[in-house]
Amino acid sequence: MNREFYYASNGMFLNQRLIDCIGNNLANASTAGYKRDTAVINTFDEQMILVKHRSRISGTFSQRYIDTSYTDLEQGFFEYTESPFDVAINGDVYFNIQGYNGNVMLTRNGNWELDDEGYLCLNNSGRILGENGEIYLGTKDFVIDVDGTITQNGQVVDRLLLSYIDPEGDVTKFGANMFTSVEAGPVPEDLRFDIVQGALERSNIDWNYELSVLMNANRLYEANASILKLADNINQNSNSLCKKV
Repeated sequence: MNREFYYASNGMFLNQRLIDCIGNNLANASTAGYKRDTAVINTFDEQMILVKHRSRISGTFSQRYIDTSYTDLEQGFFEYTESPFDVAINGDVYFNIQGYNGNVMLTRNGNWELDDEGYLCLNNSGRILGENGEIYLGTKDFVIDVDGTITQNGQVVDRLLLSYIDPEGDVTKFGANMFTSVEAGPVPEDLRFDIVQGALERSNIDWNYELSVLMNANRLYEANASILKLADNINQNSNSLCKKV
């Protein structure tokens, strides 16, 4: 296969995956608790060094490819709604959700409601967990303190079950704004955080940045597509000349 075909095709695949990643970020820009994904680009020669455990390789091939994606856990901005069912976190802790799929998941999405049985839940995802299990309220008259303590009529109902994830830690997404993490653990005693009732944490998407990266990736995709088309035309013309000779 001619090298120019591979180079151009590789560039198209790379930038298409970048476009897909950025497009997903922009589509979830208004999703409560969403954390942006960043595509991690690697090069073939660096990967070969890693695998073969040697400091030098022959040749100069260094094509780029999308190795994986990284979820940016930076906190998003707050939108104050004054609804008692909207809850945000200032700090590096996460709510625990008992998913309807049977798994416990973490989220920063505090857009809650009561289910048909009176339990505090996250729309169709699962029930909010407290330190004593699923939280039963029955009515909308409740108060959540800054430390996560839930009271009704002056009586303590439960305290939100919270988990800590290092801001530089690795998570696996489930859906748009829930996570599973092997690095999650109890909240450190010296960690400062605040639970804010009546507010939602929006996504940490920077529209201007995402759009600029998207336009650049789109231009590079189109440039590689043009190179591929040009290489194909040159190849066809060369074959025609060879046949005439």
